[in-house]
Amino acid sequence: MKFCQKYFSLTGRLAVMVPFAALLASSALAQTAPSLGTAGNFAVVAGVAGTCTASDITGNVAVVNGVFTNTGCIITGMTPPATNAVAPQAYADFLTAYTQLENTACTQTLTGTLAGVTLTPGVYCFTGAATLTGTLTLSGPANGVWIFKVGTSGTGALTATDFNVVMAGGAEPCNVFWWVEDATTLTTSNFLGTVLAGADITVTGGTFHGDALAGGEGTARTPIGAVTLTGADATSCVYAPGGGGGGGGTGCNQGVGNGPEACDPGNSNHGSPSNSNDELGGTPGHPGRKP
Repeated sequence: MKFCQKYFSLTGRLAVMVPFAALLASSALAQTAPSLGTAGNFAVVAGVAGTCTASDITGNVAVVNGVFTNTGCIITGMTPPATNAVAPQAYADFLTAYTQLENTACTQTLTGTLAGVTLTPGVYCFTGAATLTGTLTLSGPANGVWIFKVGTSGTGALTATDFNVVMAGGAEPCNVFWWVEDATTLTTSNFLGTVLAGADITVTGGTFHGDALAGGEGTARTPIGAVTLTGADATSCVYAPGGGGGGGGTGCNQGVGNGPEACDPGNSNHGSPSNSNDELGGTPGHPGRKP
């Protein structure tokens, strides 16, 4: 691979050649993970519709204003209608996080497919659309945070095909966030990180480790954004081994009288919302599942 090279001098004596890839991997300003609020308790939050076909979802699913269609999917977590009561708040928290990331300053502008690139923690931006393929390596400590913004000029979709994200140096996939002005389409990719899309999210094949939050350009009164998974394996950060990573998912303070949190630590419901211990009522002091 050929790289452009940049020369610079220190005190007029030392000249150093820096490959372009090394510039991309140079230390960037570390960021704090955005708080997702209750949206962090879900693998999927969709404004208007959710469709799952022949996929595995480990995590909860919420649809604010529409239906969720399950065709041959195995879902370990709560789904509509069990999550209908908490879906509006999850969507509202998502909108807050979406705006927060929209206003986060960029530390570096990216171009190209990101194939063969290594990046340290920071805020990386595409001014327009991003079409990604190949392998991107994110190298940093366990508390390192990566924020990618697509469409910072006001328009731009994220399209990833045969795109792989790998972590190095102890980096955690749940500390990776992809803010997208428009829609997101992932095809046969091994994708890491939570996607906060302005419009729809479509995942076909491959794996997805993070949360799929769709409809950031909508409003609480007029939700938008659908999530469609086909032949994919999706795992929410809240269900990740060792618990949730970055992203600010709220804890599960379960027990009768607390109200539903739309989460089920340890998969104690065994994949069936009808068995969930995230009670929808009951009497304080009398633990157990509501019939």
